[in-house]
Amino acid sequence: MKQLFAIIFFVLVVLSIVAIAMEPHGGVKGKIPLVWTSDDNPARREQFALFNKMYPKYDCVLDPSNSGMEKVIVQSLAGNGPDVLDCYGPEQMDAYVAAGVAWDVTDELKKRGVDVPHNVWSVNVGNCIKNGRVYGAPTNSGANALWVNRDLFKNAGLPLPKGPWTWDQFIPLAEKLTLHDASGRITQYGLLVDWYQWPQFVFQYGGHVYSPDGTRCVLNTPQAAAGLQFLHDLVYKYHVMPSPAEQDAMATSGGWGSGTITLFGNGHSAMALGGRWWLCTLRKEPSLHLWAVECPYPKGGLRVFEGSGKGTIINAKSPRREDALNVLIYLQSKEFSQLINHQADALGPVPKYCMGDDYLHDPAYPQEDFNAVWRDVLKYAVPTEISPYVNPVAASTIIEKQIDLIKGDQKPVALALKDATDQVNAAIRLNLQKDDKLRARYLKATGGKLP
Repeated sequence: MKQLFAIIFFVLVVLSIVAIAMEPHGGVKGKIPLVWTSDDNPARREQFALFNKMYPKYDCVLDPSNSGMEKVIVQSLAGNGPDVLDCYGPEQMDAYVAAGVAWDVTDELKKRGVDVPHNVWSVNVGNCIKNGRVYGAPTNSGANALWVNRDLFKNAGLPLPKGPWTWDQFIPLAEKLTLHDASGRITQYGLLVDWYQWPQFVFQYGGHVYSPDGTRCVLNTPQAAAGLQFLHDLVYKYHVMPSPAEQDAMATSGGWGSGTITLFGNGHSAMALGGRWWLCTLRKEPSLHLWAVECPYPKGGLRVFEGSGKGTIINAKSPRREDALNVLIYLQSKEFSQLINHQADALGPVPKYCMGDDYLHDPAYPQEDFNAVWRDVLKYAVPTEISPYVNPVAASTIIEKQIDLIKGDQKPVALALKDATDQVNAAIRLNLQKDDKLRARYLKATGGKLP
């Protein structure tokens, strides 16, 4: 087995070196090149251009081809990785730190007067800070709220909703906004939700994915089951949200698009659970009149919303890592946060730059009078829960398989969550058997108890 992994590692290194050799790295004469690995969102072009304008001695270029975490780690350890790279969740940041790829910039940033721990939305801490040490800077932050189609509310003679409010208040409203044709077929739903947003429902009902120390998966609880059962009931009990088959039928009926964002934009639903970053797509439909409101929460439950964000770290193996520090300083600047807010790429990463009127009322988009909600819900945002004792991709695959069965009404909620819990905990036990350092960490966290 060790020989097989060694061969795979060698092949990846060779392929990475070839790929790197074929890519242009900072071709502007007289400027210091910096390679930044990120996604190929069109907004990135303007963000890179602003950096190069503010720091003219550099030629910072986007490398969208190395977004795979494993590939970046292999390349970086081989000395051929990017100078700067994005991480899309605490699990990725943990992996980069554990691999020795993420540079601890705590002291370096202090020398430059940059205080990331006090300039970050709480939901984004895990993307740049670990065990009190700073490994990067946040790039954007966001949390779920409810998108509202103003015209569909107007057509129904209903006032726009205001928060805070509960799911008990929401259900009658969503039922009124779920319309049928003469044959009884639903032509407009009250709500659209992407099922990958299931953790928010678990958190609102007091459930968790993992124990606080991450040593156990704890989805098999009445609280977690209540949250998933309510999400299931929105489809199969209240019928205000489409089933998988019904959503597929909407997607094939033609129109503006097929994803949840575009189905909402196309008028198939009066409300949809999503983030401010949806505006990057929704702005392309000029006839759409939007509103946004805080998402409901259970009566007697928790007023919390799933949040997320992106962080940027520096490759510890980069020969230009000192120069790359300017990227992190740039991410903490007022100019960068203002650009993110203007682009609607979620919210700017520094909270104090999202408090002014320039955020609330962008002159380029005067119709967007709902920006306050995206800032306000971040006060109640909770991040993704992870465990350091199990591969996050493997755990997600296990859990999502069971969530898909709930989504399709193919398995009872409680049984699906029990199976997910048992399988993730089995994966944790297997990891502890194979990794002495991980087992020692686990024993320290549990007071000497193995699962």
